[in-house]
Amino acid sequence: MQDNTRIKGRKAGGLTLRILSVNMMPLIVLVVGLLYLGRYQQNLTDEHLRTLQERAQNFAIAMEGPDDSGALIPEQSRRTLFKLAENRQGLRIRLFDTNGELIGDSQQLSGPGGTIQITPLPPPQYSLTASAALAYLGTQFLELLPSSTTLQPFPEEIAQGNRKDGMVYPDVVNAMQGEVSATAWARKSGGLVLAAAAPLYKNNRLVAVVLLTNNGRDIEMAMDRVRLDVLTATLAALSMTIFMSIYLAGLIGHPLRKLARAAERIRASKGQDVTIPDMSHRRDEIGELSMALRDMTQALHDRMESIESFAADVSHELKNPLTSLRSAVETVSIVKSEEDRKKLLDIILHDVQRLDRLITDISKASRLDVELARDEMEEVDVRQLLENIVSGHKTPMERTGDHTDVHFPIKLDIPRNKDLVTMGNYGRLTQVFENLISNALSFSPEDGVVTIRAIPSKDQIIIEVEDEGPGIPESKLEDIFERFYSERPKTEEYGKHSGLGLSITKQIISAHGGDIYAENVKAGNQVTGACFTVILNAA
Repeated sequence: MQDNTRIKGRKAGGLTLRILSVNMMPLIVLVVGLLYLGRYQQNLTDEHLRTLQERAQNFAIAMEGPDDSGALIPEQSRRTLFKLAENRQGLRIRLFDTNGELIGDSQQLSGPGGTIQITPLPPPQYSLTASAALAYLGTQFLELLPSSTTLQPFPEEIAQGNRKDGMVYPDVVNAMQGEVSATAWARKSGGLVLAAAAPLYKNNRLVAVVLLTNNGRDIEMAMDRVRLDVLTATLAALSMTIFMSIYLAGLIGHPLRKLARAAERIRASKGQDVTIPDMSHRRDEIGELSMALRDMTQALHDRMESIESFAADVSHELKNPLTSLRSAVETVSIVKSEEDRKKLLDIILHDVQRLDRLITDISKASRLDVELARDEMEEVDVRQLLENIVSGHKTPMERTGDHTDVHFPIKLDIPRNKDLVTMGNYGRLTQVFENLISNALSFSPEDGVVTIRAIPSKDQIIIEVEDEGPGIPESKLEDIFERFYSERPKTEEYGKHSGLGLSITKQIISAHGGDIYAENVKAGNQVTGACFTVILNAA
């Protein structure tokens, strides 16, 4: 069986991190792009507004003129407006008097036939390209998202009563107060329009206000280019996500299907030897799942074999007393001698008692696994536990120390200056050492001594139970821990023990994560006794 500490010690989360990192990539790219777009658009708009504001102020200074008349000549101002706006794509210049009345407009020319309205041509139409299509799609998509910058509608498009005077523009009103101001607005048809106004003075007297408006097409084109870059990066990340998702589907789905098919084969195998695929080379959760399933399958396989072996052993052990009992019952009815009848009845009673003892021990052994799994572990002082067991073997007079000359068959050899604490169940460990001490006492001669030693080490506690009996046959040192194996003294009555004691002892020690083994004690080539060694983990 594989060691479960490999799973506990392995750093988990490899698969989770892969999935999260792949699926978060497009979202991160998009969020970063949106944050960058909002900041970029705001900075670009502020820069254009500052430029337009400076231009409005310069145009106002240029229109003051060299004369000192203090009056503004409308026709001359209109020609100046037209010249200032010439060759400046998207720029419109208007001049308002102090009452807000329009004096001149760079998109209007006066002639003999009246006023001529100049309408800017729309931007040239280009053929639809992949880049243009991506930019358009990006623009439409990003416009659906909430924006940190919300612009007010352009005043002249919402002016009540179709007012066209300059007072509908907040920048013109500010310029009337002697301030140079600029504002960005949103058109109904979409897009930006930038406006800036500056006061025009003659002889230090406000005579008019210059209003500049720009369609903001430069900003929109710059934003289209950035949107295209963001959308391209997002599509690249999305493509990578799709590719990685397909990769992860194979990375995760295929091994999981293999594990599921193997589990199904095990369910339908009816005891046949079917193994779970070994994926322990993977450093992720699927590798851990594979190891856990393999360990679980091996544990189930071992448990099934143990149950089958236990059932066979029980059948064999019960058959012997039943055969003896049947023979005695069949014979008792035909014997005539009262003495023979009494002997047969004694045999029947002995076999019944043996069956009762076997069934009781078998019942305890069959429940032991479940009970061990439910037992709570706590700190157990091994020194105190052994002292309590030894004290239980003493008579009341021996406990008081009044008869020190009386031979006591148990000797404790435990260091006093060392901690002997382990994690375990006090009752189960008591059962282990009670069994080992009773077993040692039964093999020791009348004047023999059973010695109990405790040897602490850095991570373990070693307890030895040594007797002065005949020892154990060398070929049986492992077999004595098997179920129903019994190697009893010749003087002991046959059938008194079920042969499950040492098997249960080993099972309890294994449940505590320890080990137990037996060996003979020798003086030269002479066997002087047997020693059972229990190894427990220190707390």
